[in-house]
Amino acid sequence: MSQQTQPSMHLTEVRDLAKQFDTNEIAQCMELALQNKQNPCYTTGKLEEVMNVLAKASFVKAQTQLGRSIAEAMRELGKRVRSLQGEV
Repeated sequence: MSQQTQPSMHLTEVRDLAKQFDTNEIAQCMELALQNKQNPCYTTGKLEEVMNVLAKASFVKAQTQLGRSIAEAMRELGKRVRSLQGEV
């Protein structure tokens, strides 16, 4: 599995979590995950993967709370990830 395909594998999960939970709930899930406790949001994979998905979902949810649609928030997330990876 290449690094380029791995992030796209979690887009559905990120979108679903952003729809289902608010930013405070996602933050609580992140805290539980850091404490190696079961969280109700997302538990598939290693801690790094869980935190990655939860952090992205939190970003998307925050964007929707600012008035963006889920699609716009997901595009903004992708744009920022590519920017950080130097793929602008």
